[in-house]
Amino acid sequence: RRSIRFAAVPTRLLLIRHGQSEWNALGRWQGRADPRLTDFGRAQAAEAASRMEGIEALVCSPLRRANETAGIMAATLGIDDDVEVVDDLIERDCGEWTGLTVAEIDAQWPGDLAAWRTPPGFEPDAHVIERVHLALREIGRRHPRRTVAAVSHGGLMWVLRRSLGGADEPIKNLDARWIEIDGDDLALGDDRVDDQTDDGRDSLHFSRVGVVNAVDCDRVH
Repeated sequence: RRSIRFAAVPTRLLLIRHGQSEWNALGRWQGRADPRLTDFGRAQAAEAASRMEGIEALVCSPLRRANETAGIMAATLGIDDDVEVVDDLIERDCGEWTGLTVAEIDAQWPGDLAAWRTPPGFEPDAHVIERVHLALREIGRRHPRRTVAAVSHGGLMWVLRRSLGGADEPIKNLDARWIEIDGDDLALGDDRVDDQTDDGRDSLHFSRVGVVNAVDCDRVH
């Protein structure tokens, strides 16, 4: 008698950048600093969650701006389970640039930002990739064949997306990207959430609350 083989269903993870924080509003690079969301950022998180469907679990970075975004989403989605904190979804450390604006960085390190010459204490891409890949594989093991939302950070998402062959594009608050986790294999997933949210770029942008009036740093904000 012939046996029937079923294809494995990967874990689908929607990786989302947190809502606007107090330092986003001021145009300051955050890294591992821990500012809270603004009221605008909280509204962004609630509005984005109202347009999400099929999410079965939520995980997040330990930083408050991600944790608070995830908590608002869980409440809006009616997810009863606690939001799981995943330490390795934390933003990259940006060393001596922490807390500075682009203008302040350019004044103190002329030309370094444009050339992407990072200061002491700045977490290298290779280290970010290693810890994030391991974290995503562990999420896949903990949530097999489920659809999970993970709230993290722009710098981490920028490095991860490039490591998986994605485009080098700015990542704004509430930008999101599907990741498929199949055992140890990671891949960028389908861009489309629905016809309204697909804006033709390499990532998805959920929030339509308004435009953030801030300098939006592509890599570490």
